[in-house]
Amino acid sequence: MNRSVIEADLCKGCRVCVNSCPNHCLSIGSAINRLGYQYAHSTPEKCNACGICFYVCPEPGAITVYKGDAPDV
Repeated sequence: MNRSVIEADLCKGCRVCVNSCPNHCLSIGSAINRLGYQYAHSTPEKCNACGICFYVCPEPGAITVYKGDAPDV
């Protein structure tokens, strides 16, 4: 299944990925990470693994996109 995986403790909740996702599969949750930010969440059922979230994210390593079968995370 295609999906984007958010590393919660690297995300600063800037919403760039949320606003860039053409399939609206990303959102900002209410939980707070170690840095004190509300971080992004992914809805894998809607993801087509386009990778836009990966390319627009300003935090290296915060988003990984898997196309097709991916290891369980």
